[in-house]
Amino acid sequence: LEEGVVSESDHFYCPGYIVVDGWSTPILCSERAPGHKDQTLAKAVANSCNPAFVTIGQKLGAEKFYDYLEDFGFLDYTGIDMQGEGKGIVWPRDEFTHVDLAAASFGQRFTTTPLQLLTAASAVINGGHLMQPYVVSRVTDAEGNVVQSGQPTEVRQVVSEQTSQRCRAILEGVVNGGTGHNAAVEGYRIGGKTGSSQTLYGDDYT
Repeated sequence: LEEGVVSESDHFYCPGYIVVDGWSTPILCSERAPGHKDQTLAKAVANSCNPAFVTIGQKLGAEKFYDYLEDFGFLDYTGIDMQGEGKGIVWPRDEFTHVDLAAASFGQRFTTTPLQLLTAASAVINGGHLMQPYVVSRVTDAEGNVVQSGQPTEVRQVVSEQTSQRCRAILEGVVNGGTGHNAAVEGYRIGGKTGSSQTLYGDDYT
């Protein structure tokens, strides 16, 4: 949306799979044949449709997709004020192929920490601001004087406020009738995005 390669008026066709050059077998969708068939962008996100996400990733391209992996913080520590923070495992840029792009487009074959994912997801909906998370509000001395305080710190602007607003609307559709319907709570506006993982061996999804 930020780059203008897709819009809410675009449609995506899902027969239940997508074929990617260089990958020996079709990449399956959670909705096997006949698939989700024709969908708008919002419906494809609500359906968590793998072929649609692969198509969107291909439209964006490997270089720009990798830029966003960096911008959303998936390659770095968040800098949270706690010891022992880990980070995920992502391909080096020079080894990121179009096959990797296809898998990454629907969130597989790389890893992330829950904290990295939380900061990235927050940036999608908070106006596009990637924030440095913190736990400690303030530290005081024995007399109660504040000697250190935690403050909201913006790392970078990842997407525009307008794009963030459009994403919020689309993600609400995931909970309002989409694959995330179990997260709906009456009286609240809730958005989200479901995810599935595939085991290394076999065809098991969770």
